[in-house]
Amino acid sequence: MLLEADQAQLVLLDYQVQLMPTMWESNWVLANALRLGAVARLLGMPCWGTEQHPALLGPQLPQVRALCGRTLTKMQFSAVEEGLTDWLRPPTKPQAGNVRSLPKHLQKAASPGRPMVVIAGCEAHVGVLQTALDLLEDEFEVWVVTDACSSRTERNRDAAFDRLAGAGAELLTTEMLAFECLRSAEHPEFRAVQALIK
Repeated sequence: MLLEADQAQLVLLDYQVQLMPTMWESNWVLANALRLGAVARLLGMPCWGTEQHPALLGPQLPQVRALCGRTLTKMQFSAVEEGLTDWLRPPTKPQAGNVRSLPKHLQKAASPGRPMVVIAGCEAHVGVLQTALDLLEDEFEVWVVTDACSSRTERNRDAAFDRLAGAGAELLTTEMLAFECLRSAEHPEFRAVQALIK
């Protein structure tokens, strides 16, 4: 299965002033997060942000905030627990009639307009992991951009990737996302995206 730009939305989790200096390979990770946000903007993908306990960890970095349509302030490690799903899944129209009289498979809410959720952030083994697992449980297709994620240690980060892959999340890199969404060198945004990657 390939990622579709018109079916996807991006969530940039917890790139914060006090947190980023403690992250493993933080400069490289942040540069990739900024590339992701720029690619999302070029390809028309909505981009959301989160910040974890900003009184302790500082606000979301301004260059990340500038890429996000909205930023969710949270105390729970999973952004889903704080209402992220409401942003990712537009409200559905109520079904006419008595919904309980419908067969069970028709009682479910309509699928989201953009069911593919691309996630990157810090810390991979805490906020990214818990948010991704909750989104999978909420029946989203989850894609985790590994080179835009970090933790304080490489071991914690890699353990998160192992667990996410085992749970059904797709793992990819910033370049994989960019070229997968373009599909062709004939895409109108090919040169602009290529310039961001180089």
